[in-house]
Amino acid sequence: MSSSYALTVHCPSTRGIVAAVAGFLAEQGCNITDSAQFDDLGTGSFFMRVSFLSETGAELAELEAAFAAVAERFGMEFAFHDEATKMKVVVMVSRFGHCLNDLLYRCRIGALPIEIVAVISNHMDYQKVVVNADIPFHCIKVTRENKPQAEAAIMQVVADSGAELIVLARYMQILSDEMCRKMSGRIINIHHSFLPSFKGANPYKQAFQRGVKLIGATSHYVTADLDEGPIIEQDIVRVTHAQSPEDYVSLGRDVEAQVLARAIHAHAHRRVFLNGDKTVVFPASPGSYSSERMG
Repeated sequence: MSSSYALTVHCPSTRGIVAAVAGFLAEQGCNITDSAQFDDLGTGSFFMRVSFLSETGAELAELEAAFAAVAERFGMEFAFHDEATKMKVVVMVSRFGHCLNDLLYRCRIGALPIEIVAVISNHMDYQKVVVNADIPFHCIKVTRENKPQAEAAIMQVVADSGAELIVLARYMQILSDEMCRKMSGRIINIHHSFLPSFKGANPYKQAFQRGVKLIGATSHYVTADLDEGPIIEQDIVRVTHAQSPEDYVSLGRDVEAQVLARAIHAHAHRRVFLNGDKTVVFPASPGSYSSERMG
């Protein structure tokens, strides 16, 4: 049976990169099943993601070692990934559980290529839900006085669980600059898309009072600049004068859950590349949205 792998590449733009990658894979007995590339003419950076089948039984370690010569010639940052391996994720949540519940369901049916290895919260609200899903639950209270100790405990959970990604599923605590730097490119957040217009408490009520006609959500990588990290995914839903502030909240809740799931899907499939303050996000490979079961 053929093994399905992915190769991600980032390097300075020049002629011959695609040919070199395709030629290498062919020489190694691999068949390309999906490929996406982007040449940023403004920055001179080249990005590429290739899905392929190893039809002769080549292992990842062999491919990595053999590809080193190609990478050196083009100054590439590259990585090979086994597409059958699920990314380990720690989810953090406070008292709004819509995104957490959505992620638990998507994981249960196999719609996301991730394994939730722990859930961390500063409240006990979702302990039963998480434990019933056979996932370790950690309640780590955060105050102004204990913030360094709390973040150290959070990072210990991440280290012990082997997690590659932290997902802030409406976690209502601000992370320290140190933690953001340590986990750069490995923390994904979700919030409404009214920023910077409606900050603080009750943004949906503020939007209602101003007669907003579009409600949206943004998922992005977390940086030390609060809510201003590189954007991965966004979406909107239309509202009218007939909706109430409570309708705004409900509609916003749904779009937040969908946008966060799509951002995680893109990251876990290695489709997202950091490009300065922006991201390059390639389309999903054929079949990558299929679920193992429906319920």
